[in-house]
Amino acid sequence: MILLAHMLFGAAIGASIKNLPLAIILAFLGHYFLDLFPHVEYDIENIKNKNWKKSLPDFSRVFLDFSIGIIIIFLFSKNQPIIYVCGFIALVPDGLTLISYVFPNKVSNLHDTIHTQHIHYLTKKKRFPIFWRILTQVLAVIVSIILLKS
Repeated sequence: MILLAHMLFGAAIGASIKNLPLAIILAFLGHYFLDLFPHVEYDIENIKNKNWKKSLPDFSRVFLDFSIGIIIIFLFSKNQPIIYVCGFIALVPDGLTLISYVFPNKVSNLHDTIHTQHIHYLTKKKRFPIFWRILTQVLAVIVSIILLKS
């Protein structure tokens, strides 16, 4: 799933749950929850393969995705620190996966296996039409913005 959906979902959790430790845990777990649904992801093969000379477009997409998330949170939330913390925490699982590509070790590889092979199992094993894969992300973003505004 693109970072925007994860970030907004985590921020919505932070806006809805005032208990900071609970909000952080739920924002982190919320990432895996969203990844259970069919979704689209952009290609980061150049980063995975450490092809740094060709990875600028990959990093640019990630930066743009992250920046749009921050802007939407700023525009639609009450801008409390917990909201931004939870939005960032919701991105940690993808960050851990990225770390496993760049600096592989037993712990990061274990997380990568769980995240990409088990949690993404349905989306990788079955071919869902692009309509449904985009719709799940659109719904996650819309619901998150509604929760951010309330």
